[in-house]
Amino acid sequence: MLDDIDIKILNVLQKAGRTKRNKIAEEVGLSIPSVSERLNKLEEKGIIDGYYTKLNKKAFGYDIIAYIVVIMDSSKHYNNLISKVEKIPEIVECHSILGEGSHMLKATVKNTEALEKLLSEIQSWSGVTATKTTFVLSTIKETTEIGI
Repeated sequence: MLDDIDIKILNVLQKAGRTKRNKIAEEVGLSIPSVSERLNKLEEKGIIDGYYTKLNKKAFGYDIIAYIVVIMDSSKHYNNLISKVEKIPEIVECHSILGEGSHMLKATVKNTEALEKLLSEIQSWSGVTATKTTFVLSTIKETTEIGI
């Protein structure tokens, strides 16, 4: 169970994951060792899943984000799809979905030629009968924060 101090700590980290423990301690009114102990417990419980650096994709030439719905003929190809997805760095997210299709992929590629090549590869996988792609023009909001 999380208490109010844990939630304050998590909210500080959601806004700035590199916040130093002494700054967190100041903000929540605890000693640095107490904050460290709480952070360790939050990590052990799986509440804190990791610390990440968000890179500017465009700085590396990745100019296109696409969402790809994968339509499969049978769930027997599920493990094959997952193993293929895990090997492709351009696929940055994979979600099992309900509705039209079985999976939603988020891909980041450098250009339309790279997207075409990726789609061709996905469409060649066993069990894939179709894909439906949505191309992102601009991103208004992107966050990893959740309301707690």
